[in-house]
Amino acid sequence: MDCLFCKIVAGEIPAHKIYEDDQVIAFNDIAPQAPVHFLVIPKKHIATLHDLSENDDKVLAGHILFTAQRLAEAQGCQEGFRVVMNCNDLGGQTVYHIHMHVLGQRQLHWPPG
Repeated sequence: MDCLFCKIVAGEIPAHKIYEDDQVIAFNDIAPQAPVHFLVIPKKHIATLHDLSENDDKVLAGHILFTAQRLAEAQGCQEGFRVVMNCNDLGGQTVYHIHMHVLGQRQLHWPPG
């Protein structure tokens, strides 16, 4: 297994987990870009958003989003937060296991830098 996030799911690499259930894990980003910056990843390996299956992964995709929402609120981001999912090299994806970045508790601008 070469996937960094699969190793986190398997417990082979430590992460500062803030949430875990049978489908997802959420943990703090190792290079935070905001006072609140965590990732929500599925335990199932899905390399990119292109690899999501509408038939098989629709419930999981929704669970990732609602987990991000609950955790952002729990971490004090009621006034606003950003969610980001990068896809492939041109989209800025560096780890090929889908993941949602959640950033909050600072003013975020658009477009990002």
